[in-house]
Amino acid sequence: CYPVPKPESRMEICNLSPCPPRWKVTPAGPCSSSCGLGLAVQLVTCVQIHQGKEMLLEEHLCPVAEKPLSSVPCVIRMCSYEWSFSEWTECSASCGNGIQTRQDFCLNPLTRRQVNPVFCRHFPKAIVVRGCSTGPCPEQAMGTESHGAGLQTVTPAMLTTATTAKEARDKDLDLPPSTVPVVPGEQTETGGVFLICVCCAGVCGQLFLNATGVINMTGVESSDCTVAIGRPLGEEITLRVLESSLNCSAGEIVLFSGRMMWRTGCRNLPLSLINSRTNTLLVKQRVLLPGNGVILQYNSRTATKKYYQDCDKQLFGPQGEIVNPVQLPDQRQEVVCRTFINVAPRHRIAIRALNIDLGNESNHTHFNYILVRDVSTMKTMVFHGKQQFFWQSTGSQAEIEFHE
Repeated sequence: CYPVPKPESRMEICNLSPCPPRWKVTPAGPCSSSCGLGLAVQLVTCVQIHQGKEMLLEEHLCPVAEKPLSSVPCVIRMCSYEWSFSEWTECSASCGNGIQTRQDFCLNPLTRRQVNPVFCRHFPKAIVVRGCSTGPCPEQAMGTESHGAGLQTVTPAMLTTATTAKEARDKDLDLPPSTVPVVPGEQTETGGVFLICVCCAGVCGQLFLNATGVINMTGVESSDCTVAIGRPLGEEITLRVLESSLNCSAGEIVLFSGRMMWRTGCRNLPLSLINSRTNTLLVKQRVLLPGNGVILQYNSRTATKKYYQDCDKQLFGPQGEIVNPVQLPDQRQEVVCRTFINVAPRHRIAIRALNIDLGNESNHTHFNYILVRDVSTMKTMVFHGKQQFFWQSTGSQAEIEFHE
């Protein structure tokens, strides 16, 4: 700490009254999975310190909203399995628009042999159905309206899945009729030829900023789908699962995570209530069977407990400006101010220092530093003094702190 002057040592009278009840967490036990993502159970008890001794209390005496999770995520090592795929089939239509499919299977890269798909359930899987076109059909080339020409035969299950996905996209994107993507076999309002939408994001990757809403994650195009909900500081989000068609035995799952909570589940999801405890919530869904998923309803309300400081700021994408220091009403400057940045899950964050002015204290710049934290990896970068920098995230959430 040289050359900072060292404070003098001094003694103060202690407060001998009992400390308020608090939660105590014992170290987590073994991970439930030998590789990949698992859960470790930790013992959470309510205790109170009185005259230097720890006493065990009943759980209702501790603040319920602050109770730590009894299960925490853990990863011992990455699993040595991966998804592999067959070649794409020929286009299903001899002219016009059709589809191509391919088979997926779980592979042990060491032995190059197929194994049970359950071993690959923690890994993202690429698409197994895509659109294709073999050129216009003769009727279309001659300018004749023929909505059915060149379209492949679809089963009721395929049509239901496609229609559900389209309705989810239309509702969540709030698109006018002229820009709504269509599905094979559906007639447009204006007639004529249309294409299969194979790259529409739909609900996946979106950031929802309304105070309330319904998010339909059934029938999405991707096996891994992530959505985010964001509200101003001072609010918290409550979420209810209205419907769930997840196949738990096949490894389908949904994950709810925030700055102060982490919860995963598959069984008994309908009507279960999730509280974010802060102003942001991330929902990740993994499905294996087309058409499966969850339908969520969320609302925001005033937070039951303050989880931020008065000088903290919240930014939602796509861009913004961060200025420090923040002048507090009572002129206090010892508080470390944070800025929380959240963008849509399909986006990433870049932070660039445009200007750093330390005034007359510029000769002591090594005492000033900025912390930038990548929330998805929990890695923190430190930038010192007058150092101008450019930083990029690996996920869609970041935090920045200013220390002097």
